[in-house]
Amino acid sequence: MKIAVISDIHGNDLALEAVLADISAQGIQDAVNLGDHLSGPLNAARTADILIGRKVPAIRGNHDRYLLTLDPREMGLSDRAAYDELEPRHTDWLATLPETLAYRDTVFLCHGTPASDETYWMEALTADGIVHMAARAAIERFAEGIGYPVILCGHTHIPRAVRLANGRLLVNPGSVGCPGYDDDQPVAHKVETGSPDARYAILEHNGVDWSVTFRCVPYDHMAMSRLAADRNRPEWARVLATGFLD
Repeated sequence: MKIAVISDIHGNDLALEAVLADISAQGIQDAVNLGDHLSGPLNAARTADILIGRKVPAIRGNHDRYLLTLDPREMGLSDRAAYDELEPRHTDWLATLPETLAYRDTVFLCHGTPASDETYWMEALTADGIVHMAARAAIERFAEGIGYPVILCGHTHIPRAVRLANGRLLVNPGSVGCPGYDDDQPVAHKVETGSPDARYAILEHNGVDWSVTFRCVPYDHMAMSRLAADRNRPEWARVLATGFLD
């Protein structure tokens, strides 16, 4: 049994198409999507159309929630750029997505943690904004009460897997369409993956246990970098081109 896991597409339709093609080339039929589908200065509406057409089981990320709940005048630049592209049928689709989901009674999906779509699960920050691996006790604490053998989260865009104390597998597949970002909450920090490629993960059950493989898929990232530059988002243009913000 194999399941593809995608997350954090952020309106990058070309990266999404590359990942979907790679999933198909691997012969994988099952896929799940951990949210933050559309926010960004790229192609939100076309990305939504692809996702709606594919009917991949999906949950809502924090930026999806912002698109549904914030006054457009209060949105950040990336959310507002996506909002301005979307039609009612796109936001109607977003509104149908749950905050968490149990897939096949085996895999638990959340965006950040089970209780929060904005909280980093496997990463923590120093007071001066250095992103690092979270303490084991903190990682385990977020998983309390989640009895599924596989737990999935996104949000940080950092591919990572942790084997929890009781054998459960916790996986972040990384970001399909946004290889880095900066944020000022809870302190100013940046995340950089160092590669412009689209990322996702493959879960596999061998009859006894679950394993994970991380995939790094090349695509025409420079087309998306140029689009971001044309839309006056130089930070997006840089990170889409290189995987680095600077």
